[in-house]
Amino acid sequence: MSLLQIHQFPCLSDNYGFLIHERLSGVTATIDTPDPRAIERELKRKRWRLTHILNTHHHADHADHAGGNLWLKERTGCIIVGPSADAARIPGIDLQVGEGETLEFGNAQAHVYDTPGHTSGHIVYHFPEEDVAFVGDTLFSMGCGRLFEGSPAQMWSSLQKLMIWPGRTRIYCAHEYTQANGRFALTVDPENPALLKRMEEVDQLRAEGKPTVPTTMHQEIRTNPFLRPNSKGMRTLLGMPEAEDVHVFAEIRRRKDRF
Repeated sequence: MSLLQIHQFPCLSDNYGFLIHERLSGVTATIDTPDPRAIERELKRKRWRLTHILNTHHHADHADHAGGNLWLKERTGCIIVGPSADAARIPGIDLQVGEGETLEFGNAQAHVYDTPGHTSGHIVYHFPEEDVAFVGDTLFSMGCGRLFEGSPAQMWSSLQKLMIWPGRTRIYCAHEYTQANGRFALTVDPENPALLKRMEEVDQLRAEGKPTVPTTMHQEIRTNPFLRPNSKGMRTLLGMPEAEDVHVFAEIRRRKDRF
């Protein structure tokens, strides 16, 4: 039986909140703090006590990842964990973590990866024994985060760290962007049968009001254009048959930004 119980709920306009509860010790974390009042409501519903906030990153221009930190810390006394590379921008941070470190979460362990690109200090949390990862805005279902503070080379390097995880790894990303991402993906990878099938599934899920998150690494490797810059079909369509993967990735990101 898995050590972690994961409770997912929609909040704000297109965010997901995630509560993770380690069964044996009873510790409970929220991944980021997109909507602190919604998080408090869901904690009460589950009858869990918040002990940790696991921040993936901070945005200078909006508050949907770390903006609720202090509000929740004042009410619960929880420990705030966040990226050491971005500690100055994580309100109330108690514990700084970064590349190669392991976070003890009750009887579970999260491996931490630095994933700059979307922001300069982004990190992700991978629980390998649980086949679960919380990736913030680094990776989306059929997409990746905009490059607000990093370069294409940084983001491509960050994504490659995630791509080596087992295909069964469940990927919990912070937003419900899948349908829009898929529509773009079809413009650069229109003959990918796995992508065509996935879009049918996504359209059906959204028509029924159901989430498309989590996804899996296996699914993303097959359908996410940002993880497939070595695809001959995409390279031909983009007119970049001999380009390095990072340059193909950069062109896909450029096109997505204008889509």
